[in-house]
Amino acid sequence: QVQLVESGGGLVQAGGSLRLSCQASGLTFSNYHMGWFRQAPGKEREFVGTIMWSGSNTIYPESVKGRFTISRDNAKTTVFLQMNLLKPEDTAVYYCAARYYASGKYNYWGQGTQVTVSS
Repeated sequence: QVQLVESGGGLVQAGGSLRLSCQASGLTFSNYHMGWFRQAPGKEREFVGTIMWSGSNTIYPESVKGRFTISRDNAKTTVFLQMNLLKPEDTAVYYCAARYYASGKYNYWGQGTQVTVSS
């Protein structure tokens, strides 16, 4: 079965960095665009960024642009989210997701990893 497993979350002070990983199994990884999302308590799920199947293009919202970087290693079936200059408002559960290239939606989701940024 398809599994996406996030890791790397934790507690960090404002201005610090964290690197999240998401390892996929049970799918042909290179057939999927990968995305990162986050959800804070009481808020809707928020798009954090996406990377196309080959890793040649990324898209970020203004809220994280310049601070977060997505990369992927198709040989390792892993996508990464490097988070720098973290702010308290980045505190959320972070999820990775996989979107089949011919699909208009994300098909698979991980269970999430908690990121807490203290002031």
